[in-house]
Amino acid sequence: MNMQAVWINGHGGNEVVAFGERPLPARPPGHVRVRLHAATVNRVDLYMRDSGAGITHQLPQIMGLDGAGTVDEVDADETLLRPGQPVVLHPGIGCGRCEFCQRGEGVLCVHMRLLGEHRDGTFAQYVSLPAGNVFPMPVGLSFTEAAALGVNHLTAWRMLFTKAQLKHWETVLVFGIGGGVSLAALQLAKLTGARVIVTSRDDAKLERALAMGADHAINGRTQDVAKAVLAATGGRGVDVVFENVGEAVWASAMKSLVRGGRLVTCGATTGDQPPADLRRIFIRQLQILGSTLGEFKEFRDLLAFVQRSGLRPVIDSTYPLEQVHAALDRLESGAQFGKVALRID
Repeated sequence: MNMQAVWINGHGGNEVVAFGERPLPARPPGHVRVRLHAATVNRVDLYMRDSGAGITHQLPQIMGLDGAGTVDEVDADETLLRPGQPVVLHPGIGCGRCEFCQRGEGVLCVHMRLLGEHRDGTFAQYVSLPAGNVFPMPVGLSFTEAAALGVNHLTAWRMLFTKAQLKHWETVLVFGIGGGVSLAALQLAKLTGARVIVTSRDDAKLERALAMGADHAINGRTQDVAKAVLAATGGRGVDVVFENVGEAVWASAMKSLVRGGRLVTCGATTGDQPPADLRRIFIRQLQILGSTLGEFKEFRDLLAFVQRSGLRPVIDSTYPLEQVHAALDRLESGAQFGKVALRID
């Protein structure tokens, strides 16, 4: 039996991304087969299309990290999930046996296999993955909104609350508002009471962020970000910098921090070799924190928070699965405000 899917059969551009039929995934014992209804496009999908360098994978491979749908088939003795149940997916499959998994830090697993990177992903009608990676979907969300939680909101949750330990009385600077993880950070930080300053090079995106509750907006194209941050904080600086841009903003990010402040980063889209500025780091006793994705417990906490708070991820646009090239182009353009999603009929 076959299903519709999107896969890569090489690297180097749109022409290697194919849409058509692939075999229905097998469901080993302990796994759940999910009938997917939505997925979203992430930066790594562009990377997998363009080079995939450094990621161990076999071609052809179905793309896609996150997704939401309904349970299609489970083990007969499964107690938490049932056929037809709406669910959302955690994309990281750990080995369960390395030292990090054994001490409850599966996100650091040395053999981590991610959907859409190391194994078949969510740009398909069906996916099979361990039952532990499948979570009941918050009530009230669309499948598209729920799909967005599995990467961007989980990443932002870990960055803000596990790594940076953001408090409700603190101020956080979020770079690159309009991107999915940055918008997730704005939503989560505001819902917990923190003050949020955002940056973008696009005035329209800044205006939309202010309408969503951002306390201050800075245009990184026309303003000196660090000076604007200091002006907005009475010369003090921010407690936390939330950063996923990399080299282009690193100097501004460092100069924006209060003494003892924390910078947390999950990306380097403009380069990964910024000046270290070591003197500033040790004299001002700054903390630099790296982060990616999140633990199962963090995902459970996030989903419970979404249910209580009424948070709804921001969706920029939705494309049918067969229009995956248009969806990838939309993300690559940088013009999006929120998640670019795929509808899987």
